[in-house]
Order: sequence, then structure tokens, then C-alpha cells
Amino acid sequence: MRVVIQRVTEASVTINNQVKSAIGKGLLVLVGIEDADTDEDIEWLATKMVQLRIFNDEAGVMNVSLKDDGGDLLLVSQFTLHANTKKGNRPSYIKASKPPVAIPMYEKLIGQIEKELGKPIQTGEFGADMKVALLNDGPVTIIIDSKNKE
Repeated sequence: MRVVIQRVTEASVTINNQVKSAIGKGLLVLVGIEDADTDEDIEWLATKMVQLRIFNDEAGVMNVSLKDDGGDLLLVSQFTLHANTKKGNRPSYIKASKPPVAIPMYEKLIGQIEKELGKPIQTGEFGADMKVALLNDGPVTIIIDSKNKE
């Protein structure tokens, strides 16, 4: 499972010219799911995301987590995070899970994040053509891959 985490002052998802989800201060998380992902990946990533200390404390130092800060989280599925660009100019998405595998994993991730955060999160719509708007704060953008725990 691969995520791109962006600290935002606001973010939203629009589908068919209708805002589906919006948050203020918090995290916009784009997630790509592959067939090798497991419940262990979901649990590890959910914990990591809500405990990642990337919000400023009173001294202006990134030392506060989303859970401590009380911010919101907007989770958006994005299969293109598993693009392979080694050969030619057209990306291959062979590693990205197909909907029968990815949708249940996405839903489990939503549930696990809500459990870790202690409140509901906002989401995109799996497989939809979404317009994602954000105001990146910092900017702070972090990429995490559960198969490469660094």
C-alpha cells in the first residue's frame, strides 16, 4: 500500500460538479492499493498516518500528530500511485489492485483510520473521476510505502 500524505489547510473532492467531501486543517491522503497488501499493511499505515508528527507545536516545530491536533483526514483512492514507468512512455498499472480486491481493502483502511483517529473521516469515491482540490500547508508532502518501512 502506498500513500501520499499532504498537510493541508483545506481539501475537497468534487464528483460531477458536486462537492462530495471537504475538510479544513488536516491531511489529504492519496492511497494506492496492490494485491500484496494485507490487513497488517492497513493497521501499520493507519497508525502511522494519525501519529505522524507533522503539525507545528507552539514553538513552530513539527512535533504534533493529526490525532493530537484534532484535524481531519480526507482519504482518496488513486491507483496511479502504482504506476510503473520503466519501459516506454505509457505507464503500466499492473501492480495496482482491481476493484474486487481494492474496494474491500480501501473500506478496511477507512475503518482502521477512523478507529485510530477516534472519529469519522472524509473520502473520495472509489473508481470515480474526481477533482481533488487542496491548499498544501508548508508545503508538507510525505510518501510512505508499507512494503518499504523506512
